Amino acid sequence: MSESSRLRTKYVIGPDGSPLTVADLPPSTTKRWVIRRKAEVVAAVRGGLLSLDEACSRYTLTVDEFLSWQLSIDQYGLAGLRTTRIQQYRL
Repeated sequence: MSESSRLRTKYVIGPDGSPLTVADLPPSTTKRWVIRRKAEVVAAVRGGLLSLDEACSRYTLTVDEFLSWQLSIDQYGLAGLRTTRIQQYRL
């Protein structure tokens, strides 16, 4: 077993307060990014379940896109991830 897999977290607390494992994450083929899925990926990276590089590679995201999700959560909570509200929050 490699050192990185031994140090990896087995689960983190998801955005709804329940345990989140790698198996619970959205599929790598996800095309429709609803608030919950974005929040789960952010929680997984913050909690050490996935690295930023792994998340970006797995979901075909740019680092800037992921960081914008993270910033939106920090500034506005889960509602900040709504695509219909993005212009109101980013004035």
